[in-house]
Amino acid sequence: MVLVLNGVLQDDCPLNTTSLFLQHPVYRDHANQLLSIPTKTVGPVGLLYVRQREMAAVAPHDKNVTIIGSDEATTCIIVVVRHSGSGAVAMAHLDGAGTDEAVSAMVTRVQELGIGYPEGRIELQLIGGFRDQKGYSEDLFYNIMQSFHKHPLEIDLTQACVMDLNTTVRGDINWPIIYGVGVNVKNGDIFPATFPDKGPDLPLRQARSFTGGQTVLDIYDSNVGMLRIGPFNYDPLRGVDLWLAQSDEFLLQHLSTSPEVEPPTFAMQLRSTLRYIQDNQFPAVTVFPDNRPHYYRRDETTGCWQLVRY
Repeated sequence: MVLVLNGVLQDDCPLNTTSLFLQHPVYRDHANQLLSIPTKTVGPVGLLYVRQREMAAVAPHDKNVTIIGSDEATTCIIVVVRHSGSGAVAMAHLDGAGTDEAVSAMVTRVQELGIGYPEGRIELQLIGGFRDQKGYSEDLFYNIMQSFHKHPLEIDLTQACVMDLNTTVRGDINWPIIYGVGVNVKNGDIFPATFPDKGPDLPLRQARSFTGGQTVLDIYDSNVGMLRIGPFNYDPLRGVDLWLAQSDEFLLQHLSTSPEVEPPTFAMQLRSTLRYIQDNQFPAVTVFPDNRPHYYRRDETTGCWQLVRY
């Protein structure tokens, strides 16, 4: 169940953001507080970056992670689950694929990381998504809320900076205000953020979701403090050469859910992903030949992720 406001357990899940904000205007105040914080540019040192269709969970005492974050969310929603007793936090970048499983996994992970700590509440924060023309974000918000509402634990919605509260108008076009957030895992502070360095294996990680991978991948092994990518496979993509021959504008219009408001790096990253897929049509053979994950350990000198060689 979702504890929506002042400890009041809700019988029904809000049908949409309009009814949520009308019945509980406190979320408007909470969103405005987040929006008033200047956007920080976060470097790679101590960063655990979560991209689309990924999740990760970490405890405050983890010496390898200071900030967990995600950005480039337009119609997607960034989900943060935190245990108030232990401070353990999980983050996912959801687009509608694998929502139920991701919600369950996030809650389970923060519970596991909270064992031995004082009792506390499970707090939920939703950031991102805007009033897009096709209503993708609104549908996604409802699906995420339904997934949490079905969960047997009581979950306290503390932030909902989504939809109208995360929308501004420029030249008659709706734009998201916040594209990304970071969470300081040491104290739970959340802030708008951008992440120029998104960590290792990025084309591989993007290829998985681009080719239709429907699961939300847990990318961090907190037991050993290492970033963990794979193993996974994807189906070969037809017509990669044709896609690569198209203009950036063509790619933007045909491969984005919100072409008017994508970050300027969208086409460049997409081309990088397409070239990676072209070179690795069968990643089970070329990328994960031994069916083992790629593990990255935090380098003590640089503070960045470094591949662990076996």
